[in-house]
Amino acid sequence: MQARISFITLAVPDLAAVRTFYVDGLGWAPALEEPDEVLMISVGERIVLSLWSEAGFEAEVGPIRRGAGLVPITLAHNVPTADAVDTVLEQARTAGAPEVSQGQWREWGGYSGYFADPAGFRWEIACNPGPIGQSVL
Repeated sequence: MQARISFITLAVPDLAAVRTFYVDGLGWAPALEEPDEVLMISVGERIVLSLWSEAGFEAEVGPIRRGAGLVPITLAHNVPTADAVDTVLEQARTAGAPEVSQGQWREWGGYSGYFADPAGFRWEIACNPGPIGQSVL
């Protein structure tokens, strides 16, 4: 098996709200859309963000574990500068992100902040000056 991710699939409680956030708010274009079922967005070369309604996800994959706390995953979007981090965080705020942190310098040497989409998934917006961070720009 090759080391590669083709789809990131996230189960969301309100697909319409998530669509409004990503498509109308952030301006991302749907690659495939089945209302009330799934929204797929190409987010890079050969990688798709697949947002499923919870009901459809559970029917195919299995029951979702529910409880207090954050969803134990973050998605990351790297940008070349700290100013670009702040710009994207403000764009997320304007798009209606229910939670947006301020960008800050991190112990690992970069600058980042987080926002939540309407389903609670956290996106890290980061400027990572190290080689691994630069490799994804």
